[in-house]
Amino acid sequence: MRMRHKPYARPELAAWPRYVPQPDDLRGQWASFFDDPTKPLRVELGCGKGGFLAQLALRNTGYNYLGVDIKSEMLVVAKRTIERLYANAGQQPGNIAITSRNIEQIEQTLATTDRVHRVYINFCNPWYKTGYAKHRLTHPRQLFQVRQFLPEGGEVWFKTDDTPLFEDSLRYFAHAGFEVTWLSRDLHRGEPAWNIRTEHENMFAAEGVPIKACIAGVRPAQLERAAIFRLKNI
Repeated sequence: MRMRHKPYARPELAAWPRYVPQPDDLRGQWASFFDDPTKPLRVELGCGKGGFLAQLALRNTGYNYLGVDIKSEMLVVAKRTIERLYANAGQQPGNIAITSRNIEQIEQTLATTDRVHRVYINFCNPWYKTGYAKHRLTHPRQLFQVRQFLPEGGEVWFKTDDTPLFEDSLRYFAHAGFEVTWLSRDLHRGEPAWNIRTEHENMFAAEGVPIKACIAGVRPAQLERAAIFRLKNI
């Protein structure tokens, strides 16, 4: 998604205590950034305008949350969204943080010692152009990075409106050593109580587009097969 340049974005983010300007410096030490370092960490890759992340963190206060996006123009919107929703709830945002990072290099930002046990990927770019599929956030090249910091039993929660991307992603998860433990090709039919709708999700739902979703967990039985696939294909 392209956004108009916002000259105020970086200064505003830099002045906000919940923004991390140098995320790689906290690799392996993310717990120290949050008010309660004993809470496990959940991460949203591509947090966009922050509505999903803020609602998630407010609903599940027993976890710390990190939102990652590459654009300061997007993150400053997320910052304001987080401030507004937390103020409305009468809470301080001590269990949430946002940072700017190229997600294709996320393994440089997170480590196993960060106790990440869940990663969210919502409505990512499907990258249809020939030769560009490797940039998908669910491509094995990316999922192998996620596996570097996601422990056995850790999960990726994925949502999309895009049917070809979803079907490809089911294969990608298997190739990268994940097992799909739950899926829906029409999430809003019998919608789970835990689902939090994103801005894109509401937009596509209003257009009558079924939302596809799945949960994929790291499984040891899959790791050897994944390693072989990686050697041959990545």
